[in-house]
Amino acid sequence: MKKSAFILLSALMLFLVPSENFAAPPVKQPESKDVQAKYKIPDSVLSINKENTYPNVSQDIPTLEPSDLSKQLLNSSNVKIENPELIHMLNETNIGTNPVAFWYRATVYLGKWALNYESMETSPNWEYQKINTNFYDNRGGNGNFQIHYVQETQKVVKGGLTAKIPSSGDVQKMMLMSASANSKLPLAFETVVGAGTKKDRVYNIPPKRLGYLYTYAPAINEKGKVTYGEVYLVLKGSKREIIVKNVTSQGIGAWIPIQDHASFEFNAAVRPS
Repeated sequence: MKKSAFILLSALMLFLVPSENFAAPPVKQPESKDVQAKYKIPDSVLSINKENTYPNVSQDIPTLEPSDLSKQLLNSSNVKIENPELIHMLNETNIGTNPVAFWYRATVYLGKWALNYESMETSPNWEYQKINTNFYDNRGGNGNFQIHYVQETQKVVKGGLTAKIPSSGDVQKMMLMSASANSKLPLAFETVVGAGTKKDRVYNIPPKRLGYLYTYAPAINEKGKVTYGEVYLVLKGSKREIIVKNVTSQGIGAWIPIQDHASFEFNAAVRPS
């Protein structure tokens, strides 16, 4: 349905006059100290970007700049539209101009879309998934034994939405954009830690103790609300606008791993754990 609407819209050459009245962009407010502290990486979490034997590909989604026509249509909508796929489709639209087209009337159905995502909470979980354990038995030793992190096997860490919802791919993109902007952390719905990845930080196991070095992949827990609606392009003479009907909202959450970072927990135990 969306593909056919795109083909129809791209081929439509009407005779309309564009508008140049666009809303000014909002002024970005500085982050509070509480927000900065919330996403501050703790000392137990280290970057493994240089050491990772598996080269992860960044999943950052570039901000799509709307065309002049897209800006006009987006500003006319009765519901906020942030879906980058819908904006891309509008950017590909070509509508001609003609001052005598005052008689023209048309309504084009563009399909049902996930229109926007509103973030309610963005929280880090530094121990989202355990990916490795390094162990040494120093119960027979006379002095400290030093161990450090070495990834024993390749580990794939996946995130995802917490529920099945329509247009899940579009929703994931909007949630990733929102969580990345809020946390300022490198996020991806899938990241890999390669076998043989290591760090030089040393952990001392006292004599008569068992040493466990646990490694975790951190992630962001994103929660919010996605808004859906049926999108129509309405053309009346020189006027063009987007009208959204049958608007619904749904709560949704997602886990989004933090790329190329690892969280470490060291335990010197008397008994096996």
